[in-house]
Amino acid sequence: MSSSSSSSEFDQRMKSTLDTIAQSGLYKHERILSSPQNSHVSVQSHFNSTNNESRENIKTLNFCSNNYLGLANHPKLISAAKRALDTHGFGVASVRFICGTQDLHKELEEKVSEFYGTDDTILYSSCFDANAGLFEVLLTENDAVFSDELNHASIIDGIRLCKASRYRYSHMDMNHLETQLKESLTKSISTRMIVTDGVFSMDGDYAPLEDITFLANKYHALLFVDDCHCTGFVGKTGRGSGERAQVMDKVDIVNSTFGKALGGASGGYTTARKDIVELLRQKSRPYLFSNALAPSLTAATIEVFDMVSKSTQLRDKLFDNTRYFREKMSENGFILGVATPFDEDQLSRKVISDHPIVPIMIGDAQVAQNVAQDMWNRGVYVVAFSYPVVPKHKARIRVQISAAHSKPEIDFVVNAFTQVAHTHNLFKT
Repeated sequence: MSSSSSSSEFDQRMKSTLDTIAQSGLYKHERILSSPQNSHVSVQSHFNSTNNESRENIKTLNFCSNNYLGLANHPKLISAAKRALDTHGFGVASVRFICGTQDLHKELEEKVSEFYGTDDTILYSSCFDANAGLFEVLLTENDAVFSDELNHASIIDGIRLCKASRYRYSHMDMNHLETQLKESLTKSISTRMIVTDGVFSMDGDYAPLEDITFLANKYHALLFVDDCHCTGFVGKTGRGSGERAQVMDKVDIVNSTFGKALGGASGGYTTARKDIVELLRQKSRPYLFSNALAPSLTAATIEVFDMVSKSTQLRDKLFDNTRYFREKMSENGFILGVATPFDEDQLSRKVISDHPIVPIMIGDAQVAQNVAQDMWNRGVYVVAFSYPVVPKHKARIRVQISAAHSKPEIDFVVNAFTQVAHTHNLFKT
């Protein structure tokens, strides 16, 4: 086969795959922001290069970002980043173990460890990398990993890289998890590790860590928690799902991100016992073969940890905003969270969580897309999710609340949702 024919087949396959994605309604269009991340953002209108149309900036309310504490554009973080550019330069041009470890990196690792009360912390360029680099190092073919079926894609990919026996338990189903743990007792397994998100990103539901830690203790299993949608605001002092469940001392490993509530830039980490972190420093590939975090990002994140460690003001405002939004939407007849199975008769189940991820259940995928577009036309930026990202017939608009939002802004969004709902006959009688 000639290289030209091979290339042609490849091109056809790429086109066919893209066409299939588009036809299924899953093609991801990226809106282009021309402003900092905030409660309001400026978004460029569609640009047609053929007609050389100019880009027009559209100002819209932003209710779909991970900017939970509203820190993405905070002046203290910007100042800290600018100072680090002067003192430590733009980049490190090296991995950590060669010449890429600056004093800022060690200071941030100490800040994270102090925040959690753990022995040590290792930094990564993202939490995706932290998850990708963990399981292969810590687990062998003699071990077993037990993972919630709705865990994040980065956890799934990380587990695929390890040689441990894999068990997948039904979402937050403790009976199923215990059945699998019991089954594993019949096999020659050295180490068992239970793996869960602290909060699941499509529903905003909390993992039942009290029950999971009980099972982990009963079956002598390690517990790993990905707290990306928790760190900085969940729990009385923002120390995550473990603090909320009062089991921080029973969680063996926490992975999380700096890219959501903690400033919204990038970077991730693993925080755990000294021996775990030290082994990751020696063998975790994303750590060994990726550049160290940029000095400006590292310095700004140190500032974030100082802020969230000293005060819960932003965390408290976030949950006040969340309660307000959930109450108003519920009063207006919306189903919040997942009704199982989803049907209009289960209107009594309107509030199942206090997390700032608030799923507005629609059901039909096309209707959900239409609702999101109509909200955009009314000046509100939200995103629709449907199968296969979420189960069939459980399409929803995922709203994310921020401490940066004001009550008048929330009222505007509730009113817009209510108008759009009537347009699409969502409140069936």
